[in-house]
Amino acid sequence: MPPQQSADASQPVSNRMRKDFTSILLGQTVEQALNLLRRNPNGDAVVYFYVIDEEGRLRGVVPTRRLILSPPDAPVTDIMLKDPIAVSESATVREACELFLRYRLLAFPVVDEEQRLRGVVDVDLYTRELERPEGPTVVGRLVQPFVRFMHIESSGGLVLLAATAIALALANSPFAERVHEFWETPAGVTFGSFELIEPLLHWVNDGLMTLFFFVVGLEIKRELVSGELADPRKALLPIVAAFGGMVVPALVYSIVLWGRSGREGWGVPMATDIAFVVGFLTLLGPRVPNGLKVMLLSLAIADDIGAVLVIAAAYSGPIAREPIALAGAGFLLILLLRWLGARNVVTYTVVGVGIWYAVLKSGVHPTVAGVVLGLLTPARPLMNRGVLIDAVGDLYNRIRGIKEGEPQEAPEVSSPAERLEHALHPWVAFVIMPVFALANAGVSAEPSALTTPVALAVAAGLAIGKPIGIVLFSWLSVRIGLTRLPLGVDWRMMIGAGCLGGIGFTMSFFIAGLALQGELLDDAKIGILVGSGLSAMLGCLLLIRALQRSGGDSGSLHREAPVGPSEAVASGV
Repeated sequence: MPPQQSADASQPVSNRMRKDFTSILLGQTVEQALNLLRRNPNGDAVVYFYVIDEEGRLRGVVPTRRLILSPPDAPVTDIMLKDPIAVSESATVREACELFLRYRLLAFPVVDEEQRLRGVVDVDLYTRELERPEGPTVVGRLVQPFVRFMHIESSGGLVLLAATAIALALANSPFAERVHEFWETPAGVTFGSFELIEPLLHWVNDGLMTLFFFVVGLEIKRELVSGELADPRKALLPIVAAFGGMVVPALVYSIVLWGRSGREGWGVPMATDIAFVVGFLTLLGPRVPNGLKVMLLSLAIADDIGAVLVIAAAYSGPIAREPIALAGAGFLLILLLRWLGARNVVTYTVVGVGIWYAVLKSGVHPTVAGVVLGLLTPARPLMNRGVLIDAVGDLYNRIRGIKEGEPQEAPEVSSPAERLEHALHPWVAFVIMPVFALANAGVSAEPSALTTPVALAVAAGLAIGKPIGIVLFSWLSVRIGLTRLPLGVDWRMMIGAGCLGGIGFTMSFFIAGLALQGELLDDAKIGILVGSGLSAMLGCLLLIRALQRSGGDSGSLHREAPVGPSEAVASGV
């Protein structure tokens, strides 16, 4: 391949083009074209198959796959693609770069004024120009801070914190009664004899939160398939720590409330809120070892799995047979559609809504349907044989500068789960979770409420039970040789991480709404706020101190590979 030249962007492309293309004449057969290729090999260079007439005018392009797979006696005119994108011999380098960026093609044929084929402009010869960034536009400068904000993992936690502060302020203001009446406003749909009317609070907790749990299911699926939970050796420590971080808080809660009312809320202090954990890890900066970040985030995912099981088993009502059977049929239909290769999002959405309604009427909490639907979503690209052929064909088309109608999308290389998670995450982090906090975090903050048994039990479960369970179970598993600490992580850091694990919040509020009612629910909310706040402060202080003590070894910690997409969970879950 000729070395890339350095030229002004206003120079013509004729100064920088390749001529190692293969011309096929009109009227030739596939066999003749292949023989021509065999007689004129181009070594390692890319070969371009352009069809010309007797006067050398460009008439079409033949994709390699068509040339190889077509019958030998077939005329090339039957398999060629007409009207390829071509660039004029007098076009500038800048114009060629614009075509590369517009159509995402790797090459274009170069023609003169009479459409005679002169050469090929190849993207490899224009790499320097394509990599040279243009100056930022006014719109770009205005939008860039918002885009950056949307991509910072901790932003979801900040918005959630702001929504919680607003909810608390309203609940302790003269507008408290009006806010309560607003969330109790009936809303719904009617269609003939069908009627689904619920208070706004229920639409948030049973409807919007189903999308939240759907994203939870997507993240669990991703972690189980290609993330930290996919490798049993890496997954064992977070799973053991998560198990301890669920069992011990539940025991602490039950002991504090022994013989008192509210014992059914034992699941409230069991969950960890990823959004706030990520937010505080971000505030602590790059000194936090990547191994600790991965361990904490994997622990939170395993924690979510346990919380979903607890909701399904302990906080669902009596199960109605017919609705649950319909929901099961809906899940089977999802599997059938996957097997048939259906990819229409609307189809799956309609079936998913039907499943949600059936689960709602079955007695099982409808958010469980969201998790199951997330787990049923493919976490690997749908690379069956047909997709592979299309992807290879698209690559050949791009190499040869073929235009088949409008610019085509790139071949599907990401999984459905990845695409859905990417699309839904901003809505979950910046809309659904803040709305959930506005609807559920409002509670009258009276000093006497801090001393109620339920508030004390929840706060103790989060601030004391969580770190004890996480650190104790982790220590036991390391001591007996089942697991080992991540690289660069010591037990001082693990204690700080265990305290951060006591930030329950979103899932704790959700379980509290299922388990408790009335004053007990308000007391539990106070306990969640106090316990999560104490856990955050204590965890940050312990981690800062531990990181300062290990500062001499910090250089070795930062030579680890950066946290990848499966490790840096961009979610408010």
